[in-house]
Amino acid sequence: MDTMRERFVAVTTRLLDEDPRLALVLADITAAAFAPAQRHHPDRVVNVGIREQLLIGAAGGLALTGMRPIAHTFASFLIERPFEQVKLDLVHQGVGAVLVSAAGSYDWPSGGRTHMSPGDVALLDTLPDWTVHVPGHPDEAEQLLRHAYADGDRNVYVRLSAHRNAAAVPVEPGRFTTLRTGSRGAVLAVGPMLDAVLAATEGLDVTVLYAASVRPFDAAGLRAALGDRADVVLVEPYLAGTSANEAHAALADRSHRVLGLGVPREEHRHYGSIAEHLAAYGLDAPALRERIGTFLW
Repeated sequence: MDTMRERFVAVTTRLLDEDPRLALVLADITAAAFAPAQRHHPDRVVNVGIREQLLIGAAGGLALTGMRPIAHTFASFLIERPFEQVKLDLVHQGVGAVLVSAAGSYDWPSGGRTHMSPGDVALLDTLPDWTVHVPGHPDEAEQLLRHAYADGDRNVYVRLSAHRNAAAVPVEPGRFTTLRTGSRGAVLAVGPMLDAVLAATEGLDVTVLYAASVRPFDAAGLRAALGDRADVVLVEPYLAGTSANEAHAALADRSHRVLGLGVPREEHRHYGSIAEHLAAYGLDAPALRERIGTFLW
């Protein structure tokens, strides 16, 4: 059973063989897995070392020459550390790249806070015109990676995780998928939060939506999923409330309530495991059932 990161390596290696316009820029992370691709394409697989600002600058430079670059490292090093370069070398220059991360909010607890980035999607929300995919399974990751690479010259962020659902969902990039229908409101599960949300809402009279793509936000899909009662719970694997403003904007002409569940701003200064972090954040199935039930009933 492969991981999202392993699937990324396999898919990108094949794409490098197929498309001479594609380039890959690395910052040591996952470089060993891409060693065969680098031997075959030494001019298009570049490892800049532990220089994350250069990682984004090189991707921007490649895009300016007409290449379609993919830049990859851990989320905290891909979005947070070189954010000025993301803002200037990509957005301000009017060029696009595919940024593919790993180790999102809590994937590597023993790595500590330096390897955690619960604020990455919220930070990208300060910039215009980003597409953001958050797959919950390796099959979805492959589909969304291929879509991101072929998505014109847009800036796309693909947020990969070691946290995953048991099964893939047939997803359409940019659209929410309805998995259950109910009358007491809607629960939107993002990426790897789906399994916990399905367990938490078992037997409850709620609509469950699934999002493997969160930007652009599928406002029409959210509106269509709600009946007379416009109450929404967002369950995201990053900073709590990241998509709350998007939900409010989608429902601006209706009386509504929004509850944003996700990783809190407060730090948990223990290593532990992914499961222990989710429990501490109130994102495991028992805690979600209580929080969702309290809000909707």
